[in-house]
Amino acid sequence: MITQSWLPLLVLLTSLLSGLIIFTLPEKSVRTRTTLNLLAAFSKVGLVSWMIWHIYQGQHYQIRIHFLPNIDLVLQMDPLAVLFVGLSAVLWLTTTFYAIGYLEGSPHRSRFFGFFSLCVAATAGVAMAGNLFTFLIFYELLTLTAYPLIVHRGTEAARKAGQTYLVYTVGGGVLLLTGTAWLHTLTGTLDFTPQGFVQQLPSELHPQLIVIFILLIMGVGVKATLVPLHGWLPQAMVAPAPVSALLHAVAVVKAGVFGIVRVLYNVYGIDFAAALGITFPLMVLAAITIIYSSLRALTQDDLKRRLAFSTVSQVSYITLGVALAGPISAIGGLVHLVHQGLMKITLFFCAGNIAETLGIHKISEMKGVGRRMPLTMTAFTLTALGMIGVPPIAGFISKWYLGMGALQSGHAWVIGVLIVSTLLNAAYFLPILYTAWFDQPDTEQTAHPETSHLLLWPPVITALLSLAAGLFAALPYTPLEWARFIVSFEFLQR
Repeated sequence: MITQSWLPLLVLLTSLLSGLIIFTLPEKSVRTRTTLNLLAAFSKVGLVSWMIWHIYQGQHYQIRIHFLPNIDLVLQMDPLAVLFVGLSAVLWLTTTFYAIGYLEGSPHRSRFFGFFSLCVAATAGVAMAGNLFTFLIFYELLTLTAYPLIVHRGTEAARKAGQTYLVYTVGGGVLLLTGTAWLHTLTGTLDFTPQGFVQQLPSELHPQLIVIFILLIMGVGVKATLVPLHGWLPQAMVAPAPVSALLHAVAVVKAGVFGIVRVLYNVYGIDFAAALGITFPLMVLAAITIIYSSLRALTQDDLKRRLAFSTVSQVSYITLGVALAGPISAIGGLVHLVHQGLMKITLFFCAGNIAETLGIHKISEMKGVGRRMPLTMTAFTLTALGMIGVPPIAGFISKWYLGMGALQSGHAWVIGVLIVSTLLNAAYFLPILYTAWFDQPDTEQTAHPETSHLLLWPPVITALLSLAAGLFAALPYTPLEWARFIVSFEFLQR
């Protein structure tokens, strides 16, 4: 049942309005800014939770606003949108607490939190877009709102990273716009449907549809960091830790891979895409990205850059899962959208704690950090093991379903990709853990409190969520069960 509802718009406005108001606040208005940030974040979580319950009962929220002739702005909350919006709402809340502690005493906090909120609003718009036009609008707004966060520190390295980011993402936006306009001329519609809206076109247009698919995937593939479109992300690690967490777990990168899911399932339809022969090349590209970026991660001594290349690899699991074109692999890919977000945001929170508290940025300097910051490193260890795929942490669930889905789809070679990737994950994460827990520090360490509570508890909480998502995966309303719900009621309708 589809009901006209303002609730999707309210979800968008919670972060949009708070961001616009925060811009007007003076730097000294710390309490007002903090209250507004947290009120907006809690409100978004509450609204999304309310809709999750009703969507599970069959409700479908949608609001349609006339914008151009034959083109509407459409915001909807279907099960797939809920998966992404729910992730962004929860992680926005935890990142807000973390950012408040991280930026305490720093300049330009109103500017930071203003763009931070706008970035989350754009992410919510991407998630709730009900057609390709609405997706394009918010996708480009996300590009623009993330840029000030990347260059926030104002250093030369930050400016160069921002320039690289714009070159990649604006170029990707042009490709996405071209594909969207071309598709509209052929179909006369851009509305997302469960089995896509292009399969009714005559066969003589199929070559054009293949070219359009390439344009769309390249457009969103920049943010999804598919090789060779990934180069902007490691450079963007000069940004503050809350921004890195936002880029990797909540906003930009996830918007790109979410776009791949929408194109495959709600524009082309997975069956039609497979029949066109466009899913296998995407599958191969995702596999190449997984292995290549894992190899690059091995060579990085800078902790955040190693985590960045890890993100390039891990996010491509999602692309691989949906490109396999089977229900089990789709579950694995979709659930990893949430699992990777929980685990990766924890790792970046921990990296930020280590940098801010001890001034350590390189892995080679992390000797004995586990004894100096035991809770931080416990959270890091738990989620690093989850990234490797150690049960019962969330990452194991994702890899299990991806492997089973590969066998179901008749692509057994993907099992080899997953095995090699897992070994490489272990090769670039386990040395960090050994150095932090077992190596003796070069200098004597003095006893101090680990770090401030606002920096400490967000990674502890997200690490526990990563563990709970694996331990209780079979319970209702968990990410795994919601991914099953999406596949059952959205993608497999015939």
